[in-house]
Amino acid sequence: MDSSAIWIVIALPILGFLVQSLGGGLIVKAVGEAKSKSILGFLAVAPIALAFIIGAMITTKVGAGPATVVTGPSWIQIAGFSIPFEWIVDPLSMTMVLIITGIGSLIHLYATGYMAKEKDYARFFTYLNLFIAAMLILVLGNNLALLFMGWEGVGLCSYLLIGFWYKDTANARAANKAFIVNRIGDWGLVLGLFLIVCVVLDVVPKETRLLSYDVILPALKTALVAKPALATSIGLLLFVGAAGKSAQFPLYVWLPDAMAGPTPVSALIHAATMVTSGVVLLNRMHVVFECSPVASVVVACVGAFTALYGALIAFGQTDIKKILAYSTVSQLGFMFIGCGVGAYWTGMFHVTTHAFFKALLFLGAGAVIHAMAHDQDVRNYGGLSKYLKITFATMLVGFLAIAGFPFLSGFFSKESILGAALSGNQAVIDGVNYGAICGWVGLAVAFLTAAYMTRMMLLTFGGKTERWRTIEPNHDAHGDHHGLDKDHKPHEVGATMWVPLAVLAVLSAVGGLVLNGKFEEWLYPQGLAVLPKVAEHASNLQMYSMIVAFGGMAFGAAIYWRGLPASQGWDETKWSSIRLAQRDQFGFDSLTTDLSVTGGAELSKFLDSTVEHTVTSGRALASATSGAGGVMKFLQTGFVRWYAMVMLIGVVAFIGYFALAIHGGAN
Repeated sequence: MDSSAIWIVIALPILGFLVQSLGGGLIVKAVGEAKSKSILGFLAVAPIALAFIIGAMITTKVGAGPATVVTGPSWIQIAGFSIPFEWIVDPLSMTMVLIITGIGSLIHLYATGYMAKEKDYARFFTYLNLFIAAMLILVLGNNLALLFMGWEGVGLCSYLLIGFWYKDTANARAANKAFIVNRIGDWGLVLGLFLIVCVVLDVVPKETRLLSYDVILPALKTALVAKPALATSIGLLLFVGAAGKSAQFPLYVWLPDAMAGPTPVSALIHAATMVTSGVVLLNRMHVVFECSPVASVVVACVGAFTALYGALIAFGQTDIKKILAYSTVSQLGFMFIGCGVGAYWTGMFHVTTHAFFKALLFLGAGAVIHAMAHDQDVRNYGGLSKYLKITFATMLVGFLAIAGFPFLSGFFSKESILGAALSGNQAVIDGVNYGAICGWVGLAVAFLTAAYMTRMMLLTFGGKTERWRTIEPNHDAHGDHHGLDKDHKPHEVGATMWVPLAVLAVLSAVGGLVLNGKFEEWLYPQGLAVLPKVAEHASNLQMYSMIVAFGGMAFGAAIYWRGLPASQGWDETKWSSIRLAQRDQFGFDSLTTDLSVTGGAELSKFLDSTVEHTVTSGRALASATSGAGGVMKFLQTGFVRWYAMVMLIGVVAFIGYFALAIHGGAN
């Protein structure tokens, strides 16, 4: 199958979205709510699974040669300026296609069981299919406009999915928070893209496909070598965008709150796909960072700090999904360390293995929550390994993989990042090897990761104290009530939920072993210009990796083997000051809330009491405003079609001005 079939890969989830959104209600009316869920579930899973199969067939044809660009009809064409629908088929894009559609199809299958009693079944899968389509556009688009379309698309879908249970205040607030914080990152991305266009205009003045990767990347490489300050500006702005999507400090605050959404959403968006967008962006735009050691150092250092910060906070969490959320923040920091030290392939290697074991852990947590009547507090768990045997066995594999147990997937990808950081030479300024510093920080974080994940597993599945027996069942969790009851034991999930767990467990176990030693050559067959060649991992690095993995697990087991210590129980007044600080994110989230929300409210009150009453209430200003209003009131007709026409004229004028400006610069 040739590369032109990539159109089918993109079209399938769009088709699924249209079927669910336009035909979901009709199917429910035709066959009834109970039967319709089987049909709608199949129609949601099938397009994504088929897209994965076609994507895998295309991937087998991707070789070591240059990327293939599949061009379609023109999207925008005015005054010599052209933006076509075009897709890039290369190892980077196809790696993400396989992750998005492969992991995505498993999560879709899982969701058919997890959301089986949800009334808005079609609406959920409408959003989920649309998200897959937007993510594919992001990674496959061959120009900056398609990148931006996909980037904003996944942001919108994330908002819709996090706030799916919009009647719950926590969900609505979490969705708003995710949307707003991502807009901050998008501000940096847009400015970076504008700067790129300005640079390219000077290098390729007569090029009509001005925004396409095969045009801008060689041009950037030529132009920025002699302009490190400009390269730094572009690199830092792109990094702001990447930090927003990939939850790097300080823009990480949206991701933990996003756990309020359904668990399949957490697994898909916040473990395997959307949060890795920033790593994909850094890989695609690596030529910018190669020309700027400063930007590379910032990426590596922020990644190292985020990895450490997320790991420390995870210790203070009692919500099982929040533990995994901060683990995701920490693991994303690892990926940025790899990219920051110039070993971009290691970041993508960890993206791949992380998709396996973190999706597994999130879905496993969903199975536990499903069995525990939507109770998410690990303090209420204990002894569940006897009742949820499949969930326990699969989550055990995911736990060992993320902890860095030898020869499982996380061991290889983490070691590749640490090896690159300790031996690389790109993140160096004034003789200081910041990459090596980040590598040692990463090694410490690996210890913490093994420790807090051991804590989560032991509190959930270990111990003889079954604390859940004393809990009153929660019948009000989104109108649903699963497994646990006062007189019943938790029960295992159905096949639609445990089959994805089993597949992900196999991938978590052998995925790293299969890809190790091959991933770099696959992702960058031609090599990168200034990428340091990572030497064979010395035996001492492997020894250190094993020590921190086993040491972290031993540390966690020593504290939690017998259950939850009294100093960490329900009475939080007995918690240590450090534990309380970890629970509260060291005060950072509340600080940002006070500065933005509370501070904004106080500012508005101040402006109201000063500007409003001392300036705008003046008679002269009021008269001027009234006069201006009288002049312009003819535009306010009250007819919606008139307003739409005015908006259309404005948009066309803006595009025309932008195109003419580019065309004039090209000449």
